[in-house]
Amino acid sequence: MIKSMTGYGKSRKETDGRIFQAEARSINSKTLDLSLRLPAEYRELEPELRAKVAAVLSRGKVEFTLSVSRGESAALKDLYHLNAAQIESYRKELANLGFQNPNSADLLHLPGVVLEDMPQTVSESEKAMVLALADECLELLDRSRIQEGAVLKQDLELRVSNIEELARQTDAFEKERVPSIRARIEQHLAEWGKEGVDANRLEQEMIYYLEKLDVTEEKVRLAKHCRYYRDTLQEEAAGRKLAFIAQEMGREINTLGSKANHAEMQKTVVRMKDELEKIKEQLFNIL
Repeated sequence: MIKSMTGYGKSRKETDGRIFQAEARSINSKTLDLSLRLPAEYRELEPELRAKVAAVLSRGKVEFTLSVSRGESAALKDLYHLNAAQIESYRKELANLGFQNPNSADLLHLPGVVLEDMPQTVSESEKAMVLALADECLELLDRSRIQEGAVLKQDLELRVSNIEELARQTDAFEKERVPSIRARIEQHLAEWGKEGVDANRLEQEMIYYLEKLDVTEEKVRLAKHCRYYRDTLQEEAAGRKLAFIAQEMGREINTLGSKANHAEMQKTVVRMKDELEKIKEQLFNIL
């Protein structure tokens, strides 16, 4: 199964007047590069969360964020309280400065007067809930990776099919390529003059030269690599392996181009290289 390294997941739960939200996104990376953002009171869960992410997402640059906010159902009195001691301190300071009976509403805007109520400790049940929320978020992210991986797989299969078809198209040039090269060499020899040339030795050298231009082995190996590539597409976490196979395909295509010695055949090889480059670009995002 092919998976993309790009994905997104988000899970949400409201309980006790608070909203817990876990959000994770990932892009391609050679290794697992994880960034965690947690409220201060949940820092102790970082090792467990890192282990969970690593178990589900083996590679990719991952950002995981946990946020906690007040729900709309929470009563105002449950959210904030007034710091009476701080208010009295402000009143005394203002009185010393000559301000008598300052407006109470104005005092509410001063620092430290209105305090938000947040739990100072995290219960075990709340920790379990947060970890379960993280599991749900990571599952959604992994599911999105699978969905995008299916699209990438279709494109990779198309590209390798195009390479195989282009390789078959070069067969049509084989019948005319060798005779054309032989005729060109004989023409040059005729222009330079054949006097004193051993005909048998010339024929041997000609055969040796034309054999060096034979591309049968390269085409056979390329076909084998393409079949291996297709088989590997069915495996899980095969991104690196596919990259190695693509590298071997590139070697055969390059050799095919260097031996072509035929304008139309070289054009076909260029198209094969273009398809291979598109494969390599996609493989950067394959897990």
